[in-house]
Amino acid sequence: MVASIDRVEVLGFRARAQQLDRTDGTLADTAVLEIGAQDTGPDGGLWALRNRGLDGSALADHGLATLWTVRGAPHLYRREDLPQVAAAVTPFSDADAGKRIYDAAKPLRAAGIGNLAALDAVAAAMRSVVTAPLVKGEVSARVAALMDAPYLRHCRPCDATHLYEMPFRLAAVRAGLELRAGTSPPVLQPIAGLRPAARVSERFDLIRAYLRLLGPATPKHVADYLDAPVKDVKARWPADAVEVSVAGETRWVLPADADQFDAPRPQLVRLLGPFDLFLQAKDRPLLVDEPARAKALWPVLGRPGAVVADGEIAGTWRPRQSGGKLTVQVQLWSGASARVRAAIGEQAERLAAHRQVRLLRADFVD
Repeated sequence: MVASIDRVEVLGFRARAQQLDRTDGTLADTAVLEIGAQDTGPDGGLWALRNRGLDGSALADHGLATLWTVRGAPHLYRREDLPQVAAAVTPFSDADAGKRIYDAAKPLRAAGIGNLAALDAVAAAMRSVVTAPLVKGEVSARVAALMDAPYLRHCRPCDATHLYEMPFRLAAVRAGLELRAGTSPPVLQPIAGLRPAARVSERFDLIRAYLRLLGPATPKHVADYLDAPVKDVKARWPADAVEVSVAGETRWVLPADADQFDAPRPQLVRLLGPFDLFLQAKDRPLLVDEPARAKALWPVLGRPGAVVADGEIAGTWRPRQSGGKLTVQVQLWSGASARVRAAIGEQAERLAAHRQVRLLRADFVD
């Protein structure tokens, strides 16, 4: 008999699986680092890890590395895991590579160049150029000078010729390059001795990781998260996945998680960054079922962070920093208890400490 799971149970499961209910931890036991913690914006990957119980001492031991991986975005990983990560983020097929590099695939196809072969060619050029730390713009210019026309595009704002952005980003891991932490614009540098693993373990398999951290899910959810074709995801769908029903839709979970949905809802309050993994699930109507609220949380530009209270997304927040002072502007979608408001204030204090500034106030906006 197929188990039926409601949205409250799904959100509670994800909060627990992603360790949002944790108050302390280590890099070694932090689950989101197996799929990557997106490091976009000032409240990116490190803030996501602090929201999962890691303190400054756990984050200061140089055990992390930043790579351009899923969707070309920078993600944090444990340095010791990089051989597995490099293998796991490799496109599943030439068609998958073409989907992930977007409009760059068209001129390559016209020139008879395969998408995977193109990524390898860009990677080889990047590897030859980046022998020491080098800022992204300089890397791009030097690599562009080595590549033929199908790899290049004219940029009108710059009035210059560049590499297409997505092949550049996705080739960096293939070239054995990482992003130096805390650099803007990004500085690329070689990763000493990096060789992709010959086989991806179940722990780092991205389809299984999505199911483990963002399940229950469908192949389309995973494909949308990876920017991969659904066909490729279906071909690699775990044979042991267990079928469940969520709001009448057939989805799947991993066997170890099939009985993990009836636990009590986590009693927690968190200020999640705009690209936190909890918000990256590709079933947004399940997370936020009111269109106006979804539009406010996921605008085309300038995403806010999300207030999560007791397993539900309860509103949005935005930082307002001037010099060494921070105001956290909070907009709740409905009334909140004194306990939740006090907890939001405590989380704002943690955010200010993370940013190494002084909190002026948490400003609740009607």
